[in-house]
Amino acid sequence: MRRNPHAIFATVTAATLLLGGFTAATAQAAPAKEESLYAPSALVLTVARGEDPLTATVERAVTLTCAPAPGGTHPTPAAACNELAAVQGQFAELAEGPSNRACTRLWDPVVVTAHGVWQGERVEFSTMYGNACEMAGSVNDSAVLTF
Repeated sequence: MRRNPHAIFATVTAATLLLGGFTAATAQAAPAKEESLYAPSALVLTVARGEDPLTATVERAVTLTCAPAPGGTHPTPAAACNELAAVQGQFAELAEGPSNRACTRLWDPVVVTAHGVWQGERVEFSTMYGNACEMAGSVNDSAVLTF
């Protein structure tokens, strides 16, 4: 029986690659995730046009993470997290400020929403303003809602 050196080489190479692939896959396994000392706080905040938060057209959206450290795409995450902590995550307290602007009565509704988790508890918040001027006047001092 005559042996084909190319077939033997191909078999050895395939076996090496196969075994090497198993070793590499095992070596790259993700390490076990550490337990956090902080309850999760991660939110998605949106500003949308329309009356109903479920059907309104989203114009702006940001993410806000507060625990274990402030972050996300929010422009001022540390200030927003501090403000939320001061009101114990009660978004209604941030959105109910009196408007400091003179606005027209044009009906062009704007909806602000917050969805996610605040200190381990699920959050679903939305509020509607008659127009963008009313919204800007009501949330003018809120680091959380101005993005």
